[in-house]
Amino acid sequence: MSGIPASVEVQHEELNAAHKLLPNNGTSYGGIAPNFSQDAGEEECTVRTMTVRRKSKRKEDGPVEIICGWIVEHQIGLSVNLLILLSLTHLCFPRARRHARKFFELSYYNPTSGEYRAGWNDAWMVSFWIVVFTGLRAAVMEYIFIPVAKRGGAKGQREQIRFAEQAWLAVYTTTFWCVGVYLLWNSDYLFNFTELWTNWPNREMDGLRKWYILVQYAFWLQQILVVNLEERRKDHWQMLAHHIVTCALIFTSYGYHQTKVANLILCTMDSVDLVFPLAKCLKYLGYTTVCDVLFGLFITIWFVTRHVFFCMICYSVWADIPANIDYGCYSGQNGSIQGPFPPPDRLGHLVDPFRNPEGTVCFNHKIKWGFLSALLFLQFLTLVWFTMIVKVAIRVLKGGDADDVRSDDEGDDEEELLDEKSLLSAAEQIEEMAAPPPYEEEVGVEAITLKGRKCGAKHYKKGSGSASGVSLPHSDRKELLGRIGCDKGV
Repeated sequence: MSGIPASVEVQHEELNAAHKLLPNNGTSYGGIAPNFSQDAGEEECTVRTMTVRRKSKRKEDGPVEIICGWIVEHQIGLSVNLLILLSLTHLCFPRARRHARKFFELSYYNPTSGEYRAGWNDAWMVSFWIVVFTGLRAAVMEYIFIPVAKRGGAKGQREQIRFAEQAWLAVYTTTFWCVGVYLLWNSDYLFNFTELWTNWPNREMDGLRKWYILVQYAFWLQQILVVNLEERRKDHWQMLAHHIVTCALIFTSYGYHQTKVANLILCTMDSVDLVFPLAKCLKYLGYTTVCDVLFGLFITIWFVTRHVFFCMICYSVWADIPANIDYGCYSGQNGSIQGPFPPPDRLGHLVDPFRNPEGTVCFNHKIKWGFLSALLFLQFLTLVWFTMIVKVAIRVLKGGDADDVRSDDEGDDEEELLDEKSLLSAAEQIEEMAAPPPYEEEVGVEAITLKGRKCGAKHYKKGSGSASGVSLPHSDRKELLGRIGCDKGV
């Protein structure tokens, strides 16, 4: 009989027997190299290299994972249905219009001054825009940006999704940065930070400024969802903390009548996102040279806006507030403001500005340091990110590409080179080669004997009912659940 192949080489690890190929332990190996030998006629055969990444065993979907997955997969439908329901309620039920219009229209209009105040009803407009951004983002990505990425040459589904995410961010940032700059250009505090704190508390603002602050607040609240929806990066928790602190600053600055500094900081921070998403999009399309040029511009804008201009604003908070704001509490509306007077004994006055347009609003050194501490925390996060940016810049100067060092944690799944069929096929081939050749001999009928044949069930070994220990790539749905944080196995 012909000789049997004696060895199979596979990358990274070597095992001595074929039965070790499929261990029942829920892990996969970077490679397998069983060694088989015969007493005579040994031959050697080399099989192509195979690489499989070691991955942990994933649990089955639970109720929370199923609900989260369903919501993510139906973002467009849920958003559209909610908006249609709200519109029909406003059109078909006249008695409900005074409530439904709070979602569409700015509240607390003062016909005498032609301006608006802040109050609790503004929360309805914020919730309306969260739904709008959720549906609009999913629809624009799916029907516009992903097709553009495919035609532009983005390789793979992951690159196409990342292109769409960055393109959406670029469009949004460009639009609202222009609105913010318009407000800045028509203000008296663009080149004079002292004017940020004068005439406090001014309890009214123009309609465009109020709409701008509320919609920006809705966007950053929705970003908390997005940061868990997108593929998680190494700085996921830093990004989540950034979004939470940003939302807290917008919320408190709006309630405490500091919308001027809110406008200035939003424009300062958004300046970077005019360039960075565009550079990322070009990278996914393969325009690495242009990407590297934009990356250099991005570093310059980042340093000037987030580490020079932003620190100047922090200094103004520390130095100019005590000189321009009389500490104490005030109440009433513009034209009839009373104060300053000592703060009440109870802490309820801290939330009064958010629910009552004419309620008590206070300012003191503790509130000042609360704002300043949050701003310095953002500065700390930007310094951490700037360190990562410098690493990329050094790599570019050495001849590399401007890749984002905050690599996607789940992007490594695409490095697996084997699918389920190819891996199992290779295992079956190795097991066949390991099996000894059948013994054949021609004998007469009289030589056949059944003596010694045992048919008891106890002599049969029970086969394992578990699946192979080789961990195979999970489905797209499991990846989705992992990205939104609903898969506990991630």
